[in-house]
Amino acid sequence: MKKLLIPLFALALMTSCGTAQVADGVSTNPVAVKHDKAFSDAYKMIKAEDLKKNLYVIASDEMEGRDTGSKGQKKAGEYIVNYYKNIGVSYPKALGSYYQKVPSDFMKKRGGGNLPDSENILAFIEGSEKPEEIVVVSAHYDHVGTKNGVVYNGADDDGSGTVAVMEMAKAFQEAKKAGKGPKRSVLFLHVTGEEHGLFGSEYYTDNPVFPLANTVVDLNIDMIGRDDPDNRGKQYVYVIGSDMLSSELKVINEAANKKTNNLELNYKYDDLNDPQQLYYRSDHYNFAKNNVPVAFFFDGIHEDYHKSTDDPDKIDYNLLQKRTQLVFTTAWDIANRAERIVVDKK
Repeated sequence: MKKLLIPLFALALMTSCGTAQVADGVSTNPVAVKHDKAFSDAYKMIKAEDLKKNLYVIASDEMEGRDTGSKGQKKAGEYIVNYYKNIGVSYPKALGSYYQKVPSDFMKKRGGGNLPDSENILAFIEGSEKPEEIVVVSAHYDHVGTKNGVVYNGADDDGSGTVAVMEMAKAFQEAKKAGKGPKRSVLFLHVTGEEHGLFGSEYYTDNPVFPLANTVVDLNIDMIGRDDPDNRGKQYVYVIGSDMLSSELKVINEAANKKTNNLELNYKYDDLNDPQQLYYRSDHYNFAKNNVPVAFFFDGIHEDYHKSTDDPDKIDYNLLQKRTQLVFTTAWDIANRAERIVVDKK
């Protein structure tokens, strides 16, 4: 996750109430998606051991800390792309490959110094009934590289989100193979340059492969493999921004949670005026500022944040699995419900 380097934005967005209450006149049960055998089989495809296997590669010393545009990041990108090839998930046809180039000049103009060219990675499953409507599941796959010869592996930040997106793609693909693929299309978006300034997600939203007007939601994952000191040992996840733009998204996510692992959904940071300013500090923000509803899933600021000690042996893989399953269930319900979620807040 990006360090707090940006000021408060004067946005005309409604602050979250931090509760499960729903605005007057809005249905308290907007989820009308049956969790049938196809869902159950796909859900069970998300396994702690598979998350661990992939994370030990993504967050290995071989990847050299995955700094934006570095050889190590490109190597991690190759691993991600080969994973998608192996499970049969392709890329958007309009893009022509899994890679969306993010030019050095684009980042430089936004304070990116002399960063080299880098790439977003896009995998895509086309919807069966409403393919033009896009559900985005995102995570950044860059980290902060190597400092003074020490590799900063970024296992939680954001190796955990990276492998979660990969696992969700596998789960959706299994459903598709069984003839029960998502009704809406799902874009699995791995963005670059987050640590330096949310550059990859900004480039995507400035140059979308699919029109932002057709983008239903961005479910963004940035650090979901650990716990923070305030929640040590708890089964929880922070959720940020889920009712900033849509009165339905938070309700859908809470219903998905209750039907699955029933984690504690913590809304501590779900406030535009929170001192940590987390709503602005990860890639969902570039979707939100373009009026796309977002939910940001996060585990908190722990003692290894942005340190060389953020290693894969410190990840709670069972909790990582449960959080991944929550995001998957939310994505499944949004992708398969009868109506597109509303955008009714500003």
